Amino acid sequence: QVQVEESGGGLVQPGGSLRLSCVASESLFSQYSMDWYQRAPGKERDFVATITAGGDTNYADSVKGRFTISRDNAKKTAYLEMRNLKPDDTAVYYCRARRPPFVGNWGPGTQVTVSS
Repeated sequence: QVQVEESGGGLVQPGGSLRLSCVASESLFSQYSMDWYQRAPGKERDFVATITAGGDTNYADSVKGRFTISRDNAKKTAYLEMRNLKPDDTAVYYCRARRPPFVGNWGPGTQVTVSS
């Protein structure tokens, strides 16, 4: 499985911004799609955003227009730029790598807390 590690979370005020990073160990990183998911307290893990190897993106309706997923293949890193953060965005954010039919493990996650 591809090893990933998320970072960049923290405590922000509503309306604030954060940039999350997901660094992957895979030497063929450029051939993988990268996903971001969130798990809020008491909730299931929900899809946030994905970016394909070709750079195509998709977003959950709840974050569309506020979050931007991107990747830097030279750095083997996927990013999630988050703006206009809301209290409902509070969650642990996870990333994973995919190259169907194979799916990588989740990273340890990074906590994002948006104060009320």
